Amino acid sequence: MLTQIKGLHHVTSMAADARQNNDFFTHKLGLRRVKQTVNFDAPDVYHLYYADEFGTPGSVMTYFPFPNIGSGRHGVGEVGTTAFSVPEGTLPFWEKHFSEQGVTVEGHEEKFGEKRLKFSGPDGDGFALVEDKADNRAPWLKGGVPADEAIRGFHSVSLRLKDGGATEELLKFMGYQEVDRSGNISRMAVKNGNGADVVDIESLPSASFAGLGAGSVHHVAFAVENRAKQLEVRKALMDTGYQVTPVIDRDYFWAIYFRTPGGVLFEVATNEPGFDRDEDTAHLGEALKLPTQHQHLRSYLEKHLQPLDN
Repeated sequence: MLTQIKGLHHVTSMAADARQNNDFFTHKLGLRRVKQTVNFDAPDVYHLYYADEFGTPGSVMTYFPFPNIGSGRHGVGEVGTTAFSVPEGTLPFWEKHFSEQGVTVEGHEEKFGEKRLKFSGPDGDGFALVEDKADNRAPWLKGGVPADEAIRGFHSVSLRLKDGGATEELLKFMGYQEVDRSGNISRMAVKNGNGADVVDIESLPSASFAGLGAGSVHHVAFAVENRAKQLEVRKALMDTGYQVTPVIDRDYFWAIYFRTPGGVLFEVATNEPGFDRDEDTAHLGEALKLPTQHQHLRSYLEKHLQPLDN
């Protein structure tokens, strides 16, 4: 069993409109845009990062807004719900806030003894807020949401799979343990993690497969401290038979990727070097930052990328 993985690092999804996406996360959810850059493989498409003040691993939601992309089709083989942690007793505030902001609320539920508020993103993204009285992570204080109610970071992701068994075994190998089970949902958690410690696996054997598009999660990334730990994880996964990419420099972290038995794309990302490697912490996300190989496109991209308004 691996011990290097400390919970979630980031979740990356797809959207249809950059300005709408930016407004949703910075104004409606009150997160901080900590980086505006571009897709390494499609530089005419933004890569937008939203998080806490510093872009702390375990709080980072990222998006590729592809203009005019078709809508995703929800099903199995995908991340069904991305859940954020909020303080105990704050769901009434958020329900009122969402009503005022025009955010679609899908309803309340209680799962594994936790109160949850389900809501949708602008592209039909599946989200939830989960009350967690034990979460002492610091929120972003300048997002328009009071500190006592603000999002602390990720709580969990929920994977929808035809058969969760093989992915459960993979997560156990990655250092997770089953801590609870309810019906067709298994709750996996990593001990002594970074606060974003939970992965739920929902087995839906009769459901149809998901189709990637706007509102879909592209991949979910797990956090390791540094490159040395990442190489240990990569070797262990490859020794177990997984096809893992070489280490890729993503400017703000190093990444490796592999496909899980249930079809979800996993990444293992380093906590280093962080989002302040090319911007002062006070000004994260304010300027367009480009990977070295795309610097020559700056004048073109500054004219053709959709303005974000803030």
